[in-house]
Amino acid sequence: MSTELIINVTQYETRVALVENGTVSELYIERSGDRSIAGNIYKGRVVRVLPGMQAAFVDIGLEKAAFLYVSDVYDNLEDIESMMANNEELAGVGDLDETSSERAWQQEVHIEDRLQEGQEVLVQVAKEPLGSKGARITSHISIPGRHLVLMPTMDHVGISRRIESETERLRLRELLQGIKPSNYGFIARTAAEGVESDKIKTEMDFMLRLWQSIQRKSEHSPVPSLLYQELDITLRAVRDLFTQEVDKLNIDSQEEYEKILQFVETFLPSLKAHVQLYEGNEPIGDAYGIEIEVQRALSKKVWLKSGGYIVIEITEALTAIDVNTGRFVGKRNLEETILKTNLEAIKEIAYQLRFRNIGGIIIIDFIDMEKEANREKVFNTLKEAVKKDKSKTNILKMSELGLIEMTRKRTKESINRVLGEPCFYCDGEGYLKSTVTMCYEIFREIERDHENLFGRSVMVAAHPEVADLLYDEERHRLEALEKRLRARISVRADQNLHLEQYDIYTVS
Repeated sequence: MSTELIINVTQYETRVALVENGTVSELYIERSGDRSIAGNIYKGRVVRVLPGMQAAFVDIGLEKAAFLYVSDVYDNLEDIESMMANNEELAGVGDLDETSSERAWQQEVHIEDRLQEGQEVLVQVAKEPLGSKGARITSHISIPGRHLVLMPTMDHVGISRRIESETERLRLRELLQGIKPSNYGFIARTAAEGVESDKIKTEMDFMLRLWQSIQRKSEHSPVPSLLYQELDITLRAVRDLFTQEVDKLNIDSQEEYEKILQFVETFLPSLKAHVQLYEGNEPIGDAYGIEIEVQRALSKKVWLKSGGYIVIEITEALTAIDVNTGRFVGKRNLEETILKTNLEAIKEIAYQLRFRNIGGIIIIDFIDMEKEANREKVFNTLKEAVKKDKSKTNILKMSELGLIEMTRKRTKESINRVLGEPCFYCDGEGYLKSTVTMCYEIFREIERDHENLFGRSVMVAAHPEVADLLYDEERHRLEALEKRLRARISVRADQNLHLEQYDIYTVS
């Protein structure tokens, strides 16, 4: 299978796409001024303890207090590993392996016995703030490297279950147990497979020095304060997604390309030849079909090749997916037509869940089938289709109504919430592209047509709110674009245009 890692860098946002066999399977977006906080380590203060919820709120310097659950305070190895396996933004550590003697269930612990209001705590963000919810934090620090994950608060050795060779698992376990200091924990990530012991030791020493510097900083920092910031999205992508299975990493920024080369030379010298600077005339997002997939991901209706379609409705409580035959009429009988549509929809549903990063409760309304064997086939096909998904899923049997209930681990905002905002036309009942997204779409359209616009006077007609943003907060980016194209770009507010409409043309 051909796999490529595509990174598109602009002055306003960075997009990372994992492309498998020509299909964009995963997309991560980070905007300037809106950097991810997952993995950051903070010195915070407990502001409220809630015995009834067995949780506490902690001030770590964000707009909303962070949420600390009791299982993130006491030393339950199973809970800690579950959190770590599901909460790295780009790629989880994976399922971990431990001996039965290391699985020691703790006696019942109460939050009020561990935390008091006003207490200072060292915590790490495990989950980004989602919607109206604050960030979820944990006192069990885990610092990921390329080959290892350091767990400075517990004494444990774990091996990713994605490493299948028993010989290699034993080698890594014995290696880590032999070189790690006591009272420290380490996990060998999938990327550690086959790596020489001296490289493992070098990375371990670096991570231990990093932890010691965080501790020293904590001793002299005020409360609340940021002690450690995770890598930016570009280097996280290289660390977590750039493996031997990736044929090529293509990036369109000279500056970020050189930064990646330095990182790769230090940690992944064998993959240096796979890093390429994209210099094509067509924007990299268009060349790899990323823009098309983003537009599909913002649409409720997704058409299937047969002529059927699915409708995806995201609500506060759950996500509902409806399967329809649409224009597909089949060839033989109704039951066969329905089965084919349901099976085709499964592949698209699994893809959309992963690409859009939809989490929480998901209800899929398949077209009713009379035969029990066909229902079982749809259920088994869905289970097989989500196996490649890094996020943990749980699928229940199909009900008599043709519904399948499932859950998917929610670790960050869905792409709809990242790129959209509540629609002011319909009082928040639906979603539109945000004004910021429209500004960036206009920039991309101008860059796409740079040959025809170079040195010309250009007029952009847009909705008044988009025009205001272009003249205000995004003015410096507009001026940078003018300088690069040696063009004069003017903006005209047009009340008759929909928020998502704009017009770009040259003027004499």
